[in-house]
Amino acid sequence: MSPRTRLAAALALLPVAAVALVGCGTEDDPQADDPNDGGSQSSRPTHKPSPSDGPTTEPATEPAGSDTGSPETVAVPLYFVGDTPQGPRLFREFQQVEADNPVDEALAILTGDAADDPDYSSALGGATLRAGTTDEDMTVEVSGDVASRPSGMSAKDARLAVQQVVFTVQGILQDRVPISFVTPDGDSTSLFGLSAPDGGFTPDQDLLALVNVTQPQQNSQPGDSFIASGVANSFEATVPWEVRDESGAVVLEGFATADGWGDKLYPWKSEVDASSLPAGTYTFVAKTDDPSGGEGGGPTEDSKTFSLS
Repeated sequence: MSPRTRLAAALALLPVAAVALVGCGTEDDPQADDPNDGGSQSSRPTHKPSPSDGPTTEPATEPAGSDTGSPETVAVPLYFVGDTPQGPRLFREFQQVEADNPVDEALAILTGDAADDPDYSSALGGATLRAGTTDEDMTVEVSGDVASRPSGMSAKDARLAVQQVVFTVQGILQDRVPISFVTPDGDSTSLFGLSAPDGGFTPDQDLLALVNVTQPQQNSQPGDSFIASGVANSFEATVPWEVRDESGAVVLEGFATADGWGDKLYPWKSEVDASSLPAGTYTFVAKTDDPSGGEGGGPTEDSKTFSLS
């Protein structure tokens, strides 16, 4: 299948799959599989958002034939930059975008630095990106004065910016198709001084954070008992977690066991019983296990704020 056909098929598939999920009465939001985590259900959102969950939790879709005037939406993976003991790395979060053009919608979120999690940011400021294809590979059209790396941007930040695009587009297309950059006229170009190698850019797994929380989602209301989930590459597959109150005190703790460790990120999940906690705002924190006692800079962490009513 050519990249052009693949893109058209992906764009067609997402809204159809979304409608099918609604028609079946599932509690899952429709979403694109992400090939970078093996497509495990435990590493994708399953919480059906409530109206109070915030701006990214509008109803996922309306059934075919409904006349609401609102476009169908689908949850897609987006990759943003966050801090870790190893330096800045990429973290993933899911957001709702219009299902008829998910790639361009997602790219606009990345370039607009519009992560839901306040701990995340984007290295793509100043760029305007939109999906485009050739017969040879998947391309992303680049506008703006971003072909060269600007002063003040490190080579690492440039790599992170490129990989934000690679991981996000591949996650939406559900395929690890290589990515290249072109001008609006279709000529090959670079992004922040980085030109695609022969065959295009591929995912750099070394730039992914070692732990990532998918559930609970930022600013959600998951209920008194919920399943926390995400992906991690943690020592002996152990993923410690904590729930902290607004003062930062740990009020619950436990651990999850990921599906593996050592060579890549693996899905993890853990049941969290928060029924003993009073109503309020809390933070769920997942970590990598740190047998060194902090000698290597300490564990990598990812956190999400949620509330109990």
